[in-house]
Amino acid sequence: MPTTETRTVLVGLSRAQLREWVVATLGEPAYRGTQLAQWIYAKAVTEFSAMTDLPAALRTRLNECALVSPNAISATQRSKDGTVKCLLRLADGNEVECVLLPYDDRVSVCLSTQVGCAMGCRFCATAQGGYTRNLTAGEIVDQLLHLQRLSERRITHVVLMGMGEPLLNLENALDALRMMHDELGIGYRRMTVSTVGIVPQIYALAERNLPITLAVSLHAPDDETRAKIMPVNRKWGVDTLIQAARDYFEATKRRITFEYLLLRGVNDTPEHAQQLARKLRGVPCLVNLIPFNYVPTPDGFQRPEAERVRRFRAVLEAAGIETTQRVERGHDIDAACGQLRGKHLGKPIPLTAQVGG
Repeated sequence: MPTTETRTVLVGLSRAQLREWVVATLGEPAYRGTQLAQWIYAKAVTEFSAMTDLPAALRTRLNECALVSPNAISATQRSKDGTVKCLLRLADGNEVECVLLPYDDRVSVCLSTQVGCAMGCRFCATAQGGYTRNLTAGEIVDQLLHLQRLSERRITHVVLMGMGEPLLNLENALDALRMMHDELGIGYRRMTVSTVGIVPQIYALAERNLPITLAVSLHAPDDETRAKIMPVNRKWGVDTLIQAARDYFEATKRRITFEYLLLRGVNDTPEHAQQLARKLRGVPCLVNLIPFNYVPTPDGFQRPEAERVRRFRAVLEAAGIETTQRVERGHDIDAACGQLRGKHLGKPIPLTAQVGG
């Protein structure tokens, strides 16, 4: 079990594990573990002193041998649109970002799965900082719990689209989602896992037969263009990736979301749209267009004009491809994954201000 100093960290332990722990470690009846799970997950409580249905003597013992979480928020930014971005400092001193996204009909969170990222996408702030390590399931869940304490409404939707590539930390990511499902009551159909296109892991996720939405960061319809902005394409090309997405739908019956970041003159012409429409013909999917929000980048990327975006979308819709344009949030804060962490480390990285890595 995870420990910090000499105390056991409880966040990340399932209800069953907490029941076993209180029996083995404290000699308490198993139902005390169920009570702990309720306080930690359903009520997002961090202090044992607030767990009022536990005996005072047990709360004292818990303070001596355990703690709910060793992690703490080290920076917070609030947008005028209600978006809240947090930098979470972990027990080992590393930091990750997570975002609270309140909408009229739901409250969503965007969570990180790794410290940094090794994928090297040219438009991504996280990638510029390199990769450090995977997050544990507890560290992923703990992001949600910290955000829940900042929200007046219950969190209803979870997106693994923050720092890191979720499919390269698949087991921990799935353990975290399972805990959110079992302990927090968030349905799998309200969960989304994003990927740059790690094809073997897409099939591994499909084998779990969970009704989780897969969001594929496509960003180009051809290998030459995509490889320039996403190095992962050199290993798994566009056709291979789209086939994996098609197979994921067949296995789960969950429609695929293809994320498409529009970069002026790079991947946003009507010809690109026509090629994309041909590639996606017959794939049950939604294309989510994300116009690049201009800031200086090493590659000099530019945001396409509204008319270019409109033309691109019109081509897809004329071909029968359902298309949306992402509601852009957090423009007045460091909204892109990695920006807040970079600033906090004294290494500001000015990349696209989209929420999600």
